[in-house]
Amino acid sequence: MRRREKTRDTFMNKTPVRSSILIVLLLSATVCFGQQHLVVIGGGKRPVDAMSKFVEWSGGKKGRILVITWATTEPEESFQGLKKELDTYGVEAIHAPAGPLDRERRELLIAEIKSATGVFFGGGDQNRIMDVLADKELADLLRERYRDGVTVGGTSAGAAVLSDPTMTGDADLKILDGNKVGVREGLGLAPNVIFDQHFLVRQRHNRLFGLIMKYPKQLGVGIDQDNAVLIENNRRMTVVGTTRVMVIDGTAKKGSFLVTFLRPGAIYDIRKRKLLAGPDLPDRISGSRSSVLETAPL
Repeated sequence: MRRREKTRDTFMNKTPVRSSILIVLLLSATVCFGQQHLVVIGGGKRPVDAMSKFVEWSGGKKGRILVITWATTEPEESFQGLKKELDTYGVEAIHAPAGPLDRERRELLIAEIKSATGVFFGGGDQNRIMDVLADKELADLLRERYRDGVTVGGTSAGAAVLSDPTMTGDADLKILDGNKVGVREGLGLAPNVIFDQHFLVRQRHNRLFGLIMKYPKQLGVGIDQDNAVLIENNRRMTVVGTTRVMVIDGTAKKGSFLVTFLRPGAIYDIRKRKLLAGPDLPDRISGSRSSVLETAPL
């Protein structure tokens, strides 16, 4: 009898300890494996719905946004424009150290990345951004922070660097040849997706079509000015803004691809490559890779 009581008492005494350990492990898992949020803006005016969601995902008024303006030749002007906008949401905006980075600025940048709840890349020339991020440790740190739940956003050139490959801007838009489109390694935060920006207004269809012909497993996402996509957990993509987003799926059928025009409000599964919801049915065109441009009602 005493042995049974002793065994029961031992178990009861250990149970709270085991429960506490389990709770700590679950909380640690929540912190270490946060939800991924990506805000990709095609340039021009930043949609209110995109910026408000970026701030919300970054922690709201408790957030700390690191603004990276390496892409532009006027970094202070670019930062002040973004800061003024972020100030309306009551969130703190921090200007990242300018590149190229010396040892002191690099250490400061690493500290800022580690303490940020959101990171936003401004527009300009995406090559300037990736020149700084040729430092693999910095690029890997940004990828790690994104995986941990830090929200990342970008506009124009800042949108281009979020995919991998990243377009350099070198291309002949009069021809359809992915080998003639300049690319380099990007951050690749959304797996198997290539972003193009200023898409419709600058008639950049040929370069994205060409790249999807060259990399058929990638999903092409062409985002126009004043438009954005909000991506949750590298899967659920919501369109916001004033115009449409064009999605090119090169895996739909061998020798062909499917082009889908997504209106604002549409929700698309970038992993399963299908529409989940939207204001109405999207415009779709299915055709051979050589003829789809002739039939697309742009």
